[in-house]
Amino acid sequence: MSLNPFLEERIPIDVQIGATYGDDYEVVITKVAGGAEYRSLTHPFPIRRFTLDYSLLGVADLWTRVVNLYHRAYKSYAGFRVKCLDDFTTNGTVTAPTHLDQTLTLISTGIYQLRKAYGSGAASISLGYPERTIYKPVTGTVLIGVSTIVIPVVVYTVDTVTGQVTFAATKTGTITAITQASSAVVTIGAHTMLVNESVYFAAVAGMTQINGQRGLITAIAATTITVAINSTGYGVYTSAGTANTHPQAGETVTGGCEFDIPCRFDSILNIEMNYPNHRDSGPIELVELIAP
Repeated sequence: MSLNPFLEERIPIDVQIGATYGDDYEVVITKVAGGAEYRSLTHPFPIRRFTLDYSLLGVADLWTRVVNLYHRAYKSYAGFRVKCLDDFTTNGTVTAPTHLDQTLTLISTGIYQLRKAYGSGAASISLGYPERTIYKPVTGTVLIGVSTIVIPVVVYTVDTVTGQVTFAATKTGTITAITQASSAVVTIGAHTMLVNESVYFAAVAGMTQINGQRGLITAIAATTITVAINSTGYGVYTSAGTANTHPQAGETVTGGCEFDIPCRFDSILNIEMNYPNHRDSGPIELVELIAP
């Protein structure tokens, strides 16, 4: 966990005039006498830099929206959020996110990190594609999927400070029967599973085709769940098996969201007094915090 302070607020984006941004990489280059280069990549994460200009703002408006944030942050001491208008979603750059956008990183059992990979469109080098760890997802925009099935928000929580997704306590059921039907009815005894949750099947005897599949729960009863798996052509269930709501080994957890980029001020905030009642900010340099 970072020991540095962070302001969970976004610098204004609706008053940017002549703003620029660009991604940099930390590469150490050593040149030898023969002219060859030895390049070392410090880390595989892009570092975004912004240059903002706020032009022809009223004095009070500039102070309220920008200068006071600069002081709250003690210049470069504390971080804050920045929305990049060209890159604020995991689905491409500006398209609404979906639950299939990116493969999430497993942190520990039941906990996953939001992320976004860059450079698609051609093969990557052996290191793979660079990625941005998403620490600052926008509240209410996160969508999560397991094995392509969208997961309802009641099943997980999102930490909008760290970008980590935590699944709720697992629900399991011991299977005693499965029907051969267009939507299989699974008997698991008394349970607390809900419609729109999903379950992963394992260790089923007889109807072995259902093992390793995840099915969306479409109906529930006191001792059964109905899942969106067509088991009509499967073998006859004979015994055993479990149904589990948690992601299992071998399953892919995916997700998408809108996000902000954690940054800090990287220059003095200079105010240009070019009109009696209006001010320009001058160029304001910001730099991304890759571990806020």
